[in-house]
Amino acid sequence: MNLELLLRANIKNLKPYSSARDEFSGEAMVFLDANENPFNAPYNRYPDPLQRELKDKIAGIKNCPADRIFLGNGSDEPIDLLFRAFCEPGADNIVSIDPTYGMYQVAADINNIEVRKLKLKEDYSFVADELLTAADSRTKLIFVCSPNNPTANLMDKSEMLKLIHNFNGLVVVDEAYIDFAPGASLLDELDQYPNLVILQTFSKAWGMAGIRLGMAFASPEIIRIFNKIKYPYNINILTQKKAIELITQENEKQAWVELLIEERSKLAVQLETFPFVVKVYPSDANFLLVKMYDARGIYDYLMENGIIVRDRSKVILCDDSLRITVGSPEENEILIAKLKELI
Repeated sequence: MNLELLLRANIKNLKPYSSARDEFSGEAMVFLDANENPFNAPYNRYPDPLQRELKDKIAGIKNCPADRIFLGNGSDEPIDLLFRAFCEPGADNIVSIDPTYGMYQVAADINNIEVRKLKLKEDYSFVADELLTAADSRTKLIFVCSPNNPTANLMDKSEMLKLIHNFNGLVVVDEAYIDFAPGASLLDELDQYPNLVILQTFSKAWGMAGIRLGMAFASPEIIRIFNKIKYPYNINILTQKKAIELITQENEKQAWVELLIEERSKLAVQLETFPFVVKVYPSDANFLLVKMYDARGIYDYLMENGIIVRDRSKVILCDDSLRITVGSPEENEILIAKLKELI
């Protein structure tokens, strides 16, 4: 893969904005470079534009060098940057499995990029050769979400590696739910595949959805491109500080994951007992896809009773299905009790 050939010409020639702190790292006695208010420390100062301290912490828990890490405002930011860096509007295209996370389509639409969708098999798996066949010389990105949203299943590793090995563009593997899956992350494959981009998040297993912090892992060359075109201070100081504080609590995070996996199994068994439930699909994520008779009616009923789930009944291959997040034991009990009232 020649990254220079993939990169948009205007991005290749772009002279990036140099923020006040790009040329400095370490401790200084006096800051007179950024026209900041000298009062109200530490919030008066612009945050580290490269999030060095936070990346060093993440590098430790992910066993991945800091120069292979990009931090974004959720995973949605690196998704958008991939389009802006590599896809020429109105000319290039991407390939994606279907159904999958909706932001790939939204980001493509915003950037005027064609999306070629390949419908998953009935068991929600994909065949690498079919995705490769859908690609052409203008295909810059292939997106695979694993475990997939909304189908909840982990994709076959051999098919993903076949895809990465045989595609001349970038393969983006979205691992937002990987902590809940029995299979390992593809992070260990980064050294072998320079065209691999892995997305992860602090929103799910780490319980930090409110601070909006996503991660992209890729070759140092790709990370440098992301840093070249991102907004100068994309991760604010509050998010950086809170993340540094919370990622020290990895044991608590792992306890949450284990409890949610246990609750996932329990909830699946309970849901299967209801006469209006057709099927509870196997899950490698922190949610269940549940096929029901009158899915929309049950969705409305739950909403009227203060329980919010996601109606996926109009999504391809998810007919008459609700996506139900695995909550706390107490939340799951409330859900089951309310559904029992329908019998």
